[in-house]
Amino acid sequence: MSIWTPPTLLELAAKRLLRDQASAISALEYLPVELFPYLFVMAYRGGCRPQLLKALAQAWPFTVLPLGVLMRRPPDHAPTRAAGLKAVFDALDVLLAQEVRPRRCKLQVLDLRNMGANFWDMWLGVSTGNCSPTGPVTAHSSGPNMEHPLAPLEVFLDLNFNEKDRDKFFMHIIQWAQQREGLLHLCCKALRISEVPFQRVRRVLDRVKLDCIQEVSVHCTWDLPTLRAFALYLGQMSNLQKLLLLGELAEDGRLDQMLRCLQTPLDKLCLTYCQQLTHSDLTHLFQCPNLKQLKILYLYGLSLAGLSEPLRALLEAVAPTLQDLGLDKCGMADSQVEAILPALSRCHQLREFSICVNNFPVSTVEKLLRRTAGLRSLELELYPVPLECYRTQGTVNQERLALIRAELTGVLRELGQPRTIHLVTKHLRHRKFYKLAFS
Repeated sequence: MSIWTPPTLLELAAKRLLRDQASAISALEYLPVELFPYLFVMAYRGGCRPQLLKALAQAWPFTVLPLGVLMRRPPDHAPTRAAGLKAVFDALDVLLAQEVRPRRCKLQVLDLRNMGANFWDMWLGVSTGNCSPTGPVTAHSSGPNMEHPLAPLEVFLDLNFNEKDRDKFFMHIIQWAQQREGLLHLCCKALRISEVPFQRVRRVLDRVKLDCIQEVSVHCTWDLPTLRAFALYLGQMSNLQKLLLLGELAEDGRLDQMLRCLQTPLDKLCLTYCQQLTHSDLTHLFQCPNLKQLKILYLYGLSLAGLSEPLRALLEAVAPTLQDLGLDKCGMADSQVEAILPALSRCHQLREFSICVNNFPVSTVEKLLRRTAGLRSLELELYPVPLECYRTQGTVNQERLALIRAELTGVLRELGQPRTIHLVTKHLRHRKFYKLAFS
């Protein structure tokens, strides 16, 4: 039996104003700021109130208008998105043509990314959280190394290429921004590409400022010539901080093509499901000068069997700066663990460490616990449930697990340091976590 929640006074007031657009528009100068989010969402979702949306954007009393999240809530509806975007763009054209902004307008950022949900949730009474009414999004700086000056208005857009035909949407926004160059700055911080032809991506990359891009994620089966062409663009991303490569892009010599074009040190590198990663590929990692200051390193779904030496060298190279390390589902054996233990024990900045979905006996888990005991910054530790805990059919023997948990808790007690770890099962779809703690 559901409990009916009566509408709030703000919601009732917004609905009353929506019945008469002309009156609502004329009253915007005097309305409390709390009504603006209600009116905007209702007008946007209604899809037939462009003049009210335009007026709301022109008088927007917050520094950020997080429009992008509304485009996906409910899931993307092209006519509604187009009408809402046009109304906001029309409002911005009016604002950009004015030397002095309207008294109430505080707008500095139009955010077209899937961000800012807390802002709408809070104002609409969905969730209060810890967000601030006057600061829906706090970090919008284009980056300290940008050569261009910040324009009076910034527009943020993530370039997400997937099976949907998003190119036309991106090109529409890019062309609109280019026609107003000098009055606003279009900033694309994230580039994500998933199984699309490179020609679709190239048309957009040729039109945006590549020095804005800070994060790149690529999951495509491109051939080597295409990869070389993309690497030329990657080399122009002078503020790139995070690089995520999935599948074949990090195999068969392709990884070297991607790394040699980097201009600046990366903060994060993630390689996922690169089953054919070779000794030479890993060697390129620890030899690359722009990976020497990594803070985050994730290797997931790789086959690291027989690659002990380059893995050890890689961890030694990044040990002084590394904060998060993931070595999940890497087919690691005790020999690989033995090889990396000395380097791992020198990662004194390490906060999160995960080495799940590897087939380790309890003795290997114990070695890891002992060697990481001196890492005082560790906050999250995830280890695999030891092999001895599994039955032949792959299920966990709870009685055996209880004994091993007691054994490992004894190790933590022996080490004498307050510590909490988790043992994680190897079944990804039904993953279970078992907590062990000593305090």
